[in-house]
Amino acid sequence: MDGNQSCTGASNTVKFRISSFSAFVFKLHRLSRRLWVRASLVAGLGLIAPFILGVLSPLVPDKVAEAISVEDVESIVEILASSMLAVTIFSLSVMLSARQSASSQVTPRSHQILLEDTTSQTVQATFLGAFVFSLFGMITLTTGYTSSHGAVVMLGMTLLVIALVVLAILRWIDHLTSLGSVLETTRRVEDAAQQAIRTRLEWPCLGARPLVEGETELPPGMIAVQARKTGYVQHIDLTAISEQAEEDGFDAYLAVQPGSFVSQDDVLMYHTARCSNDAISDSFTLGDARLFDQDPRFGVIVLSEIAQRALSSGLNDPGTAIDVITRLHRQLADYKYPDTDDAIEYPRVWMAPITADSLMHDGFEPIARDGAAMIEVQVRLQKALKRLANSADPSMAKAARAAAKRAMERAENALTLPNDLERLRGVYGPR
Repeated sequence: MDGNQSCTGASNTVKFRISSFSAFVFKLHRLSRRLWVRASLVAGLGLIAPFILGVLSPLVPDKVAEAISVEDVESIVEILASSMLAVTIFSLSVMLSARQSASSQVTPRSHQILLEDTTSQTVQATFLGAFVFSLFGMITLTTGYTSSHGAVVMLGMTLLVIALVVLAILRWIDHLTSLGSVLETTRRVEDAAQQAIRTRLEWPCLGARPLVEGETELPPGMIAVQARKTGYVQHIDLTAISEQAEEDGFDAYLAVQPGSFVSQDDVLMYHTARCSNDAISDSFTLGDARLFDQDPRFGVIVLSEIAQRALSSGLNDPGTAIDVITRLHRQLADYKYPDTDDAIEYPRVWMAPITADSLMHDGFEPIARDGAAMIEVQVRLQKALKRLANSADPSMAKAARAAAKRAMERAENALTLPNDLERLRGVYGPR
């Protein structure tokens, strides 16, 4: 398929662009989270070492070159290579152990957070890159074509890499104190959820017009854009859709949000242009897993899963569940249902907002179910919901009251001691 796809409508010709800066940034951002990308940056020093030697060798004073031999530098580079191989293997095993621990004690969905941990990636990239650099350095020095002047330049580059390695080791030691722990993993999940929720607070519908209650009926004669494969919606390029809608004068109504699961041929979007839909469907990035980036509900779900795992009979850790309730309360406290004029950047694109009721069900409902028989969990849950019931947003207040009522009904069926029920009713109080 070429860059544009054309089709003729009733009165004009529409050309759908299949790429935009927004989609490019999303893919570049995902690529930057790969370990091999960062490792390649450090390893690149080894690839360009021969060229650097040729450029900087004439600048080395003769007295310095006479004091340092090629064999001396070769020995240093060889030591670096052997030590970095051992350090790299050891650090990778530590990371693997931390991820396995988080998956078993926290939630398997936390694996994504640890996999994209920038500190771990930078440290691993430094170790791996230093190893690759030392290999190329040994090849350069053992070929016999490197002069003593070039050996001085290689020594300077090696010392630079060693300095980076030392800093990485110090950073790694500090990072290992919390890597894979329940508290640290929970905090990282909360940070990812908070970033996505903050984006939605600033752009409630990612810049599109909200399909708010009472305005959800679509105009007649809409054309459906269907998914070409099965998966989760990871990213929606609203910029590309909006630019095309403005240029060709049509309205677009999104039927999905980031995080939605679609099967092949499910409807992604409706629009008023008379056109083949193959190109515009490329504005939707589908994958086999949900991502935190544009999907605040996923962050809330993963936080709730941490509490569910803690409440299981295998762990029996109500303290972690109480901690998660506090974090969920903190994330939802500033929720605001969008007004029709809130942060509209794409006036010809329409999208349903994330509702308070859906966030409430994703976050608190599973905890209320699994912790129904634990008085300490129920008390903390009712206190959090009581505060959310006083939210300035009417929809959040209503959803919190409904969630508190459901949680109370579950607790009444699960708690056996009259004193526990009396205590919980005192916290629940009139709503």
